[in-house]
Amino acid sequence: MKQITLFIALILFSLQSFSQILEPVKWSFDSRQQGDEVQLIFKATIEEKWHLYDTSLPDGGPVPTSINYSDTSQFELIGELTKIPEPTEKFDETFQMDLRYFSHEAEFIQTIRLKSDQPVEISGYVEFMCCDDETCLPPTEVDFNFEFNTSPDQEGAAGVSGEKQQTPPIKIMTDKGKEGSIETMWLFFFFSFLAGLAAILTPCVFPMIPMTVSFFMKSGENKLTAKLHAVFYGLSIIAIYTIVGTLVAVLFGPDAANWLSTHWVPNTLFFLIFMIFAFSFFGMFEIVLPGWLVNKSDSQVDKGGFLGSFFMALTLVLVSFSCTGPIVGAILVESAGGAVLKPIIGMFGFALAFALPFTLFALFPGWLSNLPKSGGWLNSVKVVLGFLELALGLKFLSIADQTYHWGILDREVYLAIWIVIFVLLGFYLLGKLKFSHDSDVKHVSVPRLMMAIITFSFVIYLIPGMFGAPLKSISGYLPPQTTHDFDLHKIIRDEVRLVTSSTGTHAFNGVNELCDNPKYDDFLHLPHGLNGYFDYEQGMACAKALNKPVFIDFTGHGCVNCREMEATVWSDPRVLERLKKEFVIIALYVDDKTTLPESEWVTSAYDGKVKKTLGKKYADFQITHFGVNAQPYYVLLDTDGNMLVAPKAYDLNPNNFIEFLDEGIRKFNQQ
Repeated sequence: MKQITLFIALILFSLQSFSQILEPVKWSFDSRQQGDEVQLIFKATIEEKWHLYDTSLPDGGPVPTSINYSDTSQFELIGELTKIPEPTEKFDETFQMDLRYFSHEAEFIQTIRLKSDQPVEISGYVEFMCCDDETCLPPTEVDFNFEFNTSPDQEGAAGVSGEKQQTPPIKIMTDKGKEGSIETMWLFFFFSFLAGLAAILTPCVFPMIPMTVSFFMKSGENKLTAKLHAVFYGLSIIAIYTIVGTLVAVLFGPDAANWLSTHWVPNTLFFLIFMIFAFSFFGMFEIVLPGWLVNKSDSQVDKGGFLGSFFMALTLVLVSFSCTGPIVGAILVESAGGAVLKPIIGMFGFALAFALPFTLFALFPGWLSNLPKSGGWLNSVKVVLGFLELALGLKFLSIADQTYHWGILDREVYLAIWIVIFVLLGFYLLGKLKFSHDSDVKHVSVPRLMMAIITFSFVIYLIPGMFGAPLKSISGYLPPQTTHDFDLHKIIRDEVRLVTSSTGTHAFNGVNELCDNPKYDDFLHLPHGLNGYFDYEQGMACAKALNKPVFIDFTGHGCVNCREMEATVWSDPRVLERLKKEFVIIALYVDDKTTLPESEWVTSAYDGKVKKTLGKKYADFQITHFGVNAQPYYVLLDTDGNMLVAPKAYDLNPNNFIEFLDEGIRKFNQQ
């Protein structure tokens, strides 16, 4: 029995090894008709670990999912495309932007109105792109075909290539459970917890710790009852703030996610809120709640017992609002992107830290003697938080700026403002900058000195970013690299390319030789100053002329792992030396949208379709010649197009890549 099981496993493994055409996303099509209104249903089933990109993505990223109709004359669209569930949003380090995607399954529903009661056929194709943790596939098209009014007893039918499918009832609902990874939630909880600790160290809150603890200890109740009421007081603080988070979750649920995350109105509003909070912390004015509200809550404290403890907690929340409001507002703004759990988790983390000292000092009153005295340092904490609010608020203006192409906050402008903000913060910590309500700093304490050192070190880290350094550790808060006008690295690469292009056949400073000017090099480029071709025929002709082996790089604009391979493996000096000296490089972009002249169109031997763009041509070339549709994918060929060694895919070990290149060179030299 064991031998049979092993034999079956070997067969399955072999089949998997020879079948390299990946199809991680399967599509099905359906419809539901009521009168002349029809819901077209496009359902994607996504394999584990893969994700399908959303229909709306920022420029410069992967190809978004799109539904394309061959003829719209027989119907009209009603409303926007409904997506079930809402896509997950995550910052992508490679593209330096927030990207939305679906996991497991996705359903797209488009309502239309038929213009005729005669038989109607609606056809077209869905174009999409998908990736997993190691591989990105090029954009793929799947045809669909819907037929309506074909018979009296049929409300609506849909299928691919005329195939009919049973129409199930449609549920329009959103999946509120999927809103980011567990790690992201824990990180946000930790951030909110730290914000709660920071709120304690403000002049509105810190002096109230001994006052409230003394109230419980001198209330005339026995110690056990007083401590129970003190614990309930702390729990009440947590409950009040968590309820605020829940209200935000209800008011700004998943239906508002897209609008809140990309529209200029909420992002500009959030930016202004952060600026107002920062000015408040700088002492320009105080944000206070109406006095009647505070007095109403305070009047209920005298009732005593658990009810009195609750109203005392409510009074603390209201009285301290001028200091905690900006911090709480920052947490809610950060979490109000359409999520449900995030604002609740954020407010729970904040409240837990905020209530902790009141509860602990009530349980252990002897600790009060070790509590530092109030003073000017409390106001300093408030001002430092104001500087941070000022810096973080720019992120929201940047989002609106990128979405609507205002050109206000390019990357270097953004960095310049941050550098000025944190330089001023450093001077403030050293006592060189004072606000009207600050106390004199007669000497710099060790904690202030350490914070100043950290601040100025951060400024020094930011400065290279003004010249194009990626600043990966904070890239999530910066505009994308493509908005940077003065990128020194890009200028150097362009100068090298200019020199090599103007002299024809040459080798400049170790850069690999070219036979003629590469086609498409005005918008396609190789990393690390490498020279190469973007057209297979042109590159092969040069390889034959130079008698060099060919290094084919199947890549794409939206290939995350291609960029990671280039940054981690190609940048190795040993790899660069081999690529420059030993190979003719041909980079074939499988997702490029450049339309080819009709003389260069190709009819695929794989699916029989005519490929009219550069990307589709080379995506089909990869499938038909190598039986693979994943990128990155590297192939070494001789001058006649014969494979020298087994191709290589995603592998971040430079030593393995060097062995791959060396083996190809050895085989070529043997010929």
